[in-house]
Amino acid sequence: MAEGIAAGMAEPGTAERVELRSMTVLPADRQDIELRTEDGLTLVGELALPAEGPVLGTLITLHPLPTHGGFMDSHVYRKAAWRLPALAGLAVLRFNTRGTSSPRGTSEGAFDGGEAEGADVRAAVDYAIAHDLPNRWLVGWSFGTELALKHGSGLDVEGAILLSPPLHRAGERDLEAWAATGRPVTALVPEHDDFLQPAEARERFAPLTQLELVDVPEAKHLWVGERFVRIVHDAIVARVVPERAPLPTEVPASMVE
Repeated sequence: MAEGIAAGMAEPGTAERVELRSMTVLPADRQDIELRTEDGLTLVGELALPAEGPVLGTLITLHPLPTHGGFMDSHVYRKAAWRLPALAGLAVLRFNTRGTSSPRGTSEGAFDGGEAEGADVRAAVDYAIAHDLPNRWLVGWSFGTELALKHGSGLDVEGAILLSPPLHRAGERDLEAWAATGRPVTALVPEHDDFLQPAEARERFAPLTQLELVDVPEAKHLWVGERFVRIVHDAIVARVVPERAPLPTEVPASMVE
């Protein structure tokens, strides 16, 4: 976070302040990017960087199931790209996995149920490394958690944050592979999730011995509602750049684009 922004948020009353709302967009350096996979596909995406100040951490986001409406603009990730570069000094890398479309465009290839998508995850991490993006974390949501668990344990990342993990595709061997790394993994599990609720999640995640499981009361799989988006963003920031947590709920009006 730029020093001026931090100071502005630390001194209430020095400027008009506005509440962060669902469509609030804050300053960032947003760049359309392309990822090239090891099997020759081009994936479309966006990288949002802090407009001022250093990059303190990098979120490599893996979206929900594309055959059920998931893509790089799924709302928790879109709002992360709108807010977290300014509020937390984070780079937010979003992209469409193979065969997935969004307003940004369509990635080449075809959906493969989470198998060939491993190359997509590797391409995203490789891009972050090549562009000197530090403190890299995988952030998966639903299907994206399966990609993180199945394909992320051997990659050069600090850890993983899982939103609404269904554990449909990732198995015990994948959990054990992450456990062997010793790297932190946090799972945010909604109380009313459609696929995996907290009590069952604790049992099924047992092989991932270092897992931090966060039971989110009243939440559902899709994290609909500004209250739940804030819970997710706060949880991410608290683990990636804890000095920036908790996030403010208001900002100077001059910051809003």
